[in-house]
Formats: sequence, C-alpha cells, structure tokens
Amino acid sequence: MLTISQMRAAEAEAINSGRVTGFELMERAGAGVVAAMAERWPGSDGITAAPYAGQIVLVLCGPGNNGGDGYVVARRLAEGGADVRVLALGDPAELKGDARLAFDAWQGATGPFTRNAMCAIADEAVARGQDWLVIVDALFGIGQRGPLDKVTDPVGALIDHMMGGAGLAPFTVAVDLPTGYDADTGEALARRPLWADLTVTFHAPKPVHGMPHFLDTELVIVDIGLPQ
Repeated sequence: MLTISQMRAAEAEAINSGRVTGFELMERAGAGVVAAMAERWPGSDGITAAPYAGQIVLVLCGPGNNGGDGYVVARRLAEGGADVRVLALGDPAELKGDARLAFDAWQGATGPFTRNAMCAIADEAVARGQDWLVIVDALFGIGQRGPLDKVTDPVGALIDHMMGGAGLAPFTVAVDLPTGYDADTGEALARRPLWADLTVTFHAPKPVHGMPHFLDTELVIVDIGLPQ
C-alpha cells in the first residue's frame, strides 16, 4: 500500500531513471483500465473481447494526469468500437505535459462538463435501447483536494436522472479512486462523493482503498511497470 507521496516518488524515480516516460505510464494505465472494464462489463458474457462495441460510454476527464488517463481510456474504447462521449472539466487546450499528449492522441469530440450534457447522453443511450451506461470517472485521481461539490453535483444529478425512471442503470468505473475522497485519509471532499462499482488503481493500493466505505467496491490493481 502506498500513500500519495510514495506513489508519486515511485513514478518520478522510474521516469528520472530513463526506464520509462510519463506518457508510457499513462498509456499502460489507460490500457489496464480498459482491460479491467472489458472483463467486468455489465451484461457481458465475460468472453467477448470488446463487449462495449456499439455502446455509448461516457468518459469524464479532469484537468490533470487523471484526465490524461481518461483520454487514453476513451481512445482505446473507441478503437474497440465503442461510441465514446468525452466531457471535459475545464478547457482541454490548457492541459500540460503527458495529459496534453493523451488529449491530442484522442482526436475525438470533447463536450462540456455539465448536467445537461450528461443527461442528454443518458437519454440517447436509452433511445438506443441500452440497459446500462458505463461512466468512467477520470476527474482527479489521487491528487484531489476539496471542496469538490461543483464537480460531484452534476454527476450526482446524472445518476438521479438515470435512477428516476429513465430505465438506464449506471455502472461507474473510477480511475485510481472515486472523485470526492482524499486518497490518504479517506476524508470526504464533497457532500456527495461519487460512487464506483469498479475502481482501477495502479501499481499498489492506496490507503483509501482499504477503508470501510470502499469494501463493497471491486478493486483492480494494474501493473504499469514500476519497480516493486
């Protein structure tokens, strides 16, 4: 188990050694998320390699490296045939470093991070006959700081819209950890933190993953090639 500072130090040591670039780590992380999703896709037989093909998938990307992971996830899902809808928190043109590289590689459309945009995507999924809408939470990861109500409230409104009779069930995948929690302490950083059905983290679990409020969430740890 690694704290935020320990995880960042492990990544920095690997990058500074020249063994791997930050973008390569991001690519491995995104690929690992998609692989974990494919194995657990709601309604899937567990055999189909790309059970998301033809389905609308919502990817929420933040303004940093966690968002960069999200753009990698979006690109790889689209390459597998998914109808990926990306909504960006903040202006993607202001992304820096590896996250900007991931955004540029995505090349797909990016919409606004608003309740109306989210609910419109859910309504389209209903019209398509989908039973589930898979939502990827790639907003902040381990680096989040509160308060985050302005971020979590629109997503909460989307969940309420879906559960209020739309006939569409949410399945949320958190990249590193759900938005609205401190990775070291488990402290809630919003009045309504986001829920995850599946959390995919990298290299090692973080302290928050072992806390009681996450015991009902499946956790997958992806090896991204950092030294043990």
